[in-house]
Amino acid sequence: MRPGLWLVLFGAFAAQGLCILGGAGTLDWPAAWAYLFVLSGSMVGLTVSLAQRDPALLAERMRGTAQKGQPLWDKIYASSLQLIWFGWLILMGLDHRFGWSAMPGWLTWVGVASVALGFWIIHLTFLENSFLSPAVRVQSERGHEVVSTGPYAIVRHPMYAGAMFLFAGTALALGSWWGLLGGTLLELSVASRILGEERVLRAGLAGYADYADRVHYRLIPFVW
Repeated sequence: MRPGLWLVLFGAFAAQGLCILGGAGTLDWPAAWAYLFVLSGSMVGLTVSLAQRDPALLAERMRGTAQKGQPLWDKIYASSLQLIWFGWLILMGLDHRFGWSAMPGWLTWVGVASVALGFWIIHLTFLENSFLSPAVRVQSERGHEVVSTGPYAIVRHPMYAGAMFLFAGTALALGSWWGLLGGTLLELSVASRILGEERVLRAGLAGYADYADRVHYRLIPFVW
């Protein structure tokens, strides 16, 4: 892995830690450190795995969320989501500082486990799909094909399913009912992106409509 990639990872970890601990106004928050440890370890593990197994996908991920061929609505969504994510972390830090929530301590460890589970699902998704771009677009220059194996045989958007565990787990790990409400809103926004993404894939990716007919559920088996 290039030194620049380590700097990106460190910057992402530092920014999220600053939002959480800065909002809390203290470094004496063991639950936040446990969350950040799992988060950073998962991010590093996923990146190292991609560097070894699928460097082309890693390069695609590093291109960012504003790319040629990406619909304008998705550029706006992706940029907004990053700002909302950091604002959400700050909110949960403030929740800890001012004691807005009274959540049982054992839920912290449920949250940490949920974050780890979410990243595990996301990792499986990356291993299966070499076309998992951060931007909604058909990657014709990379020979984009429909992937229907592994977690894609269960739901059509398994990475977003993993993100659901990540959102909920983050709020639980940080002991914030307000964060859990915000995480629910994030999940609803992801569901709206799924609808837009499917319109793009049905229109531009050969075989996607047939795949959608075979795998009925987008995000949650037997629900949606």
